[in-house]
Parts: sequence; structure tokens; C-alpha cells
Amino acid sequence: MIVASGIELRAGARLLLAEASFQVAEGDRIGLVGRNGAGKTTLAKVLSGAAQPAAGAIRRTGTVGYLPQDPRTGDLDVLALDRVLSARGLDEVREGMRKAEAQMSDPDPAVAEKAIRRYANLSDRLAVLGGYAAEAQAASLAASLGLPDRVLHQPLRTLSGGQRRRVELARILFGDSQTLLLDEPTNHLDADSIVWLRDHLKNYRGGLIVISHDVDLIEQVVNKVFYLDANRSTLDIYNVGWKAYLTQREADERRRRRERANAERQATALQAQADKMRAKATKAKAAQNMQRRAERLLAGTESERMADRVAKLRFPVPAPCGRTPLTATGLSKSYGSLEVFTDVDLAIDRGSRVVVLGLNGAGKTTLLRLLAGVEMPDTGNVAPGHGLRLGYYAQEHETLDTERTVLENMRTAAPELTDSEQRRVLGSFLFSGDDVDKPVGVLSGGEKTRLALALLVVSGANVLLLDEPTNNLDPASREEILGALAAFRGAIVLVTHDEGAVDALSPERVIVLPEGTEDAWSEDFADLVALA
Repeated sequence: MIVASGIELRAGARLLLAEASFQVAEGDRIGLVGRNGAGKTTLAKVLSGAAQPAAGAIRRTGTVGYLPQDPRTGDLDVLALDRVLSARGLDEVREGMRKAEAQMSDPDPAVAEKAIRRYANLSDRLAVLGGYAAEAQAASLAASLGLPDRVLHQPLRTLSGGQRRRVELARILFGDSQTLLLDEPTNHLDADSIVWLRDHLKNYRGGLIVISHDVDLIEQVVNKVFYLDANRSTLDIYNVGWKAYLTQREADERRRRRERANAERQATALQAQADKMRAKATKAKAAQNMQRRAERLLAGTESERMADRVAKLRFPVPAPCGRTPLTATGLSKSYGSLEVFTDVDLAIDRGSRVVVLGLNGAGKTTLLRLLAGVEMPDTGNVAPGHGLRLGYYAQEHETLDTERTVLENMRTAAPELTDSEQRRVLGSFLFSGDDVDKPVGVLSGGEKTRLALALLVVSGANVLLLDEPTNNLDPASREEILGALAAFRGAIVLVTHDEGAVDALSPERVIVLPEGTEDAWSEDFADLVALA
């Protein structure tokens, strides 16, 4: 259980949440909703203990499993299975057993004898923790999230960003914590894995808070909704499911409008009467009392919800370029003994629309990184054409300097713009006032997405390489971005699980990995998008 008492959250000087009190008890499956930048990720961090509130107190009883939006995976040389098992401490036991087993053949009898005893002790410890049955459970859970046995026995550094994210989700679920805090758990999941996760969370008996822009998951899983209102800095608590919440929230808003209108009408009448009475010295005190009464009337009404602001995204006309601004031939890439793909050829023509498809781990992100020059291919080459200006959106936001502020990142990306022009662009992406001085490292996933897109806008790119650009976005921001991409005149190479993003793009061609097959787009490929 988690109990929050009078907590206050801030991002710098900006108030995110004022004096909120609530609890997360066994059986509560809570959907935490609100626009990007409202403070959902900050609240989840604070509840997990990864950050502290500006005021108030949080009490936790029992174990808490927390999946952050951008999970840190620790030592990248660790096997994926060991990372999952680390949730119960099984990874350390397995590593100790491996070392002891190696020492059992030591020529020194004393060393070998000691290793045998240590192996036996660790074997007993493994049995206490669930032993090989726990390993089988972890492998089964990982398989349900699209991680086959082959992937589990690879080091983390050889996995794609989507696969690492799945490993972290598997680790949190395997930990069997009494309370789960999941921030965008469906990111990078294919359709089958999302269905499995919904069923798993529906049957979860502990306390749960989930942040997700997957409306189907929220609708099917949650039995309570916490709405974090960015405009009022309040947490509205609805002890009902998703559909009932939508109805009740609209009814609450109509009630607020009625109450506010009535209070304003009465306050106006009192104010007018007070103004008349002030003209007579004998009634000055009565006028003052009437004025105070009018102010109390207005203060006693709840403020209306203002419409959430949405980032305004419009790409400028791309810089002129030749007919084929980007070409790649014979691209191959391996990580250690793991071959990702071989002999991939492609040519990106001016204004073309290309979708890259493939299962997780097929090399979609790797291909974009090679095209962007972030990594070098093992074989083949990437050749820029005449006038190429490349814009790259990375799903892990690696293009952002997390040590520098929002404004400093913009200054690096667009040094030719004046300070006021840079601030105006950031303002259109909802970074205003003190927000521009925040270090990028403290931003939520949605805020990082908005910043990365802002930097693309000022790049003047004529070829955009986009890796899951709609992840972490609220529905309104997602629609804005999809509209901008549809209107963009330059070329786009897109990697996504979002079927709506593919529809908005209206692709002309598709590249299927790891084979590297290139084909004209047809609706026959549409079913592969969510499965990729």
C-alpha cells in the first residue's frame, strides 16, 4: 500500500500538484491520466521513492515495482535472463554458481573443495528462491512479452531499444511486487504482447497505478481514475472505471460552469450594490462587508478546467535537394556473433514515404542509426545525395543532451535563430517561462518527445528518419504530429508500431527486415505494423 498525505510536486518554480492526499490499496487498479507535462511521470517517481515531493509525506508498506518511462538497464554485459531474474535476486545466485562451477576443476584440492561447498550452498539458496521453476516462470513471462529464449541468452547490449524495454517490463512483473507503478508499459510492445499484458494486469491482485496513452488498456484494466489537471494543479479522484469516469468528468465540468456562473452573477450584483453604498459615508462599512462577501462567493467556487494546450507542429518547406538525397548499398550489421541484417540496399527519393517493418530485434532502429550516421555499418556504405539535410528522431532520445537545458539544446540545433525566435519555437511546443531552463534529464518522456520534434522543425531537413515518434504522446499531441507529418513535403523513413501513424503517412514503399526486401506499399502490409 502507498499512502500520500498533503504532497506537493514542483518542476523548478512551476507548481504541478498542490496538497494531494490519496492511497493506493490492494485491488486498486488506477489509471493516472493528464496531458503531457502535467506531472504524471514526476508523481510516479515520487510514489516509487525515486524522487521526493516538494512537501507532504508518502508512506509505503510492502514491495513496490516501478517501471520508469526511460528505464536504466544497468550493466549492458548482463544476459537478458539474468536481468529479469534480478528482480528476485536470482541473478546473483546464478552468477555465483557459475563461478563456483568453474573453480570446481581447479588443480588445487583446497580451492576445488571450497568451490564444491559453495556451489552446494548456492544451490540450496536457489531452491529457496524458487529455483529452476522460477527461471521457467521468468522465461514464460518474457515469451509472453515477445522475448524468445534466444534473446534471453543474449547480453543486453546486443538488444534493440524495444527489446530492452520489454526486458525491464518482464523484470518488474517477475518481481511480484505488492504495488506496481507502470509508466507507459505498452511502448514497444506488439499487438499480441499488449493483449497479454491487459489480461495480466486485469488479474493482478495488488495495487496498481498505470500511466498509458493506450485507451484500450486503460478501459479494460482500471477500476479508478486519477486525473492530474495541469491547469488547476489538482488531482481529481474518480472511484469508477474509464467509461464512467469520462461521463462523470463531463458532468463535473458542467456543474462547475453552472456554479461559477451563479456565483459570478451574485457577486456582480453585490459589487454593484457595494459601489452604490460607498457614495454615502454612513454606509462605507456595509459596502466593505458586501465587497468581502462577493469575493468569498467567487473564492468558494471551483475553478473551471481550461482546455489543455497542445503543441503546434508545422514543418517548414524542406531545403532543396537532388532527386535521390539518400542512398545506401550493401549495409550489414552484427553485434558480436549476432547478425542483425545483411546486404540491405535502399534509395530515398525526394519527398518519398517509406515504412520500415520487422519484428522486434529485426534491426529497424539499427538501420535508422546507420542512415543517420550514429553508427557505422560492418559492410556497405551510406551516400548523401545533392543537398541532403537529415533530421533524425531517436526513440530513446539519444539526440538530446540530457546534461544541458531545453534552451541550450535549441541553441545548439539552431544557432542562426535569435534568442526570441528560439523561445518562440519552444513556446509552440509548450516550453515557456522557466520550462526552457530545465535540464533535459528531468523531462518526462512526452516532454522529451516534444523537444526532439521541436529540434527537427528548426533543422530544415529534407529527409526525416523517425523512430517511434508517437510514443509517450497524449492523444491530442499525437494527432497534431500526425497531421504535420502528413503535410510535410520532404522524404520520411518511418519506424513505428502505431497503425494510425502509418495511415497518416500514406507510404509509397515498405522495407521488411531483416531480409531487406523492398516493395511497393499495399494494405497487405498493414497487419504487420502492430505486430512489428
